[in-house]
Amino acid sequence: MEQKTARLTVLIDPTKKAAFEELCATQDVTPSQVVRKMIREYLDKHGVSYANQPQFPADGT
Repeated sequence: MEQKTARLTVLIDPTKKAAFEELCATQDVTPSQVVRKMIREYLDKHGVSYANQPQFPADGT
């Protein structure tokens, strides 16, 4: 888990924002949790490492 946080401002269409927040609420997650997960997955997909990245065993378990 990250120790410090930084703010990321994203401009989005209000109707998409409302739909996103509603979906998150139905799944009992916050929009921030979903965005953080998407960012981690995007970084992983592109092979980008970062300082507090979780380390997994070489066999992938």
